Amino acid sequence: MGDLTKTPKPMIVGRPVLLVIDVQKGSFAEWEPSERLPMLPDRIERMHRVRQVVDAARDADIPVVFFKEVHRPNMVDFGRELDGTENAHCLENSPYTEVAIEELGVKPDDYVIAKRRYSCFFGTELEILLKGLKADTLLMTGGFTDVCVHYTFVDAHQHDYYCRVIEDCTTASSPPAHEAALKAMEYLQTGAVRTSVEVIKAMVQRDFSPTD
Repeated sequence: MGDLTKTPKPMIVGRPVLLVIDVQKGSFAEWEPSERLPMLPDRIERMHRVRQVVDAARDADIPVVFFKEVHRPNMVDFGRELDGTENAHCLENSPYTEVAIEELGVKPDDYVIAKRRYSCFFGTELEILLKGLKADTLLMTGGFTDVCVHYTFVDAHQHDYYCRVIEDCTTASSPPAHEAALKAMEYLQTGAVRTSVEVIKAMVQRDFSPTD
């Protein structure tokens, strides 16, 4: 059993990078909750809050990497992704698939990475980019908490990054899935789950602890 009294690491260790995971045009669209996707009731408010973190990161000279999940219209690159509850989504020809450029304030010279799978590491240039940025701590926002954020967190953990998920800047397929994913990530790294207020305060104060 793990030590439940373990002291968490500092919130931001070394050099931070902000990951904005799949905050796309569809993230701000009005979708009716369904049995398949109950979603979070305040999901759009949560996605608007991501902009505050992006702006704070820019002010603190913290690199920001934006991701979008995208699939070809012939669905050749879905693999096993549609074997479960998922329907076809994020097709190249859908207006909902593009990164939410205006809502997030994405700039022409920003890092924007397209991905075909849930994890931001799988089949992308992210690991090369993070090495170039000399990243130590990855701050994660976006959706879904229980899918792309969680899987990216696990891969980052296994690559030995300090991982923090900004809870009120994420959305999920359902409230129970959201809570379960947060618990799973907190299990991997004590103190992983944070709020935007905490993170922005650390950015403003440049409260970054040195690596071990």
